[in-house]
Amino acid sequence: MVFWRAEQLGCRGTSNQFKGNSAIIAAYLPQEQAKLLDLAAFALWLRQDSLSLNLTEPQVAWKLIDEEDWSSSWKDHWEPQEIGDLFLVCPAWIEPQGQENRTLLKLDPGVAFGTGGHPTTQLCLEALEMRLDGTPTDAKIADIGCGSGILSIGAMLLGAKEAHAVDIDPLAVKAAKANRDLNDISGDQLNIYQGSLDSLVNDLNGPVDGFFCNILAEVIVEMIPEMEKISQPQTWGILSGILLEQAKPIADLLEHHDWIIATLWRRQEWCCFNIRRS
Repeated sequence: MVFWRAEQLGCRGTSNQFKGNSAIIAAYLPQEQAKLLDLAAFALWLRQDSLSLNLTEPQVAWKLIDEEDWSSSWKDHWEPQEIGDLFLVCPAWIEPQGQENRTLLKLDPGVAFGTGGHPTTQLCLEALEMRLDGTPTDAKIADIGCGSGILSIGAMLLGAKEAHAVDIDPLAVKAAKANRDLNDISGDQLNIYQGSLDSLVNDLNGPVDGFFCNILAEVIVEMIPEMEKISQPQTWGILSGILLEQAKPIADLLEHHDWIIATLWRRQEWCCFNIRRS
């Protein structure tokens, strides 16, 4: 019941420790969502729950974690990175030298996923080069679970006309907007907001030409039946965040919903699907 209450409050994750008959449950909530009245109400709900179940009333405490304590030290070791044939992903605080032949993608992800260091992000950017080559197009792109915004920003830099990016995490949305500004892309070109695939279905004015989805395989499985709602016969998709051992059932589900797997790339234990409509 505590886990359920934490989820209702908007917590992004929980952990627990057990000692004898006692448990410490920690739930993590973005600071911008943590209003004092909501925290007080949460403590009251737990008290009422314990009374209704004839259990000992839990002790509730709050602690503010400064994100700089754990999210900034890695920056000392992050260097510009060439990805694929076209991209140079560069930390915002470093001025690259001697790589003018590559498309510069500036990034400061903060606490959001997507620095270009993870194999799934690299696979997605390399797959994007199959679809866009830097020539301006009329392509309209969707980025589902955008994280730092690296994929939709990459699409804009390679010639997409319009992109829509969503993430359920408000901190990711904040980081993606900051990275959009770093790369001199306007909000009219790249629309970023808190939401999910359902939000895109409701907000998009017509289908997209292509989309990214680099998140957990379990979430992708839930989305596959809904992807046709933002698609047209020529729509392509790039899916990653999928372990090799998960590839076969996801491939079967895609084919069941009339998607063709154009290519399947792998790196380490991860894979990336390039798909198009049947």
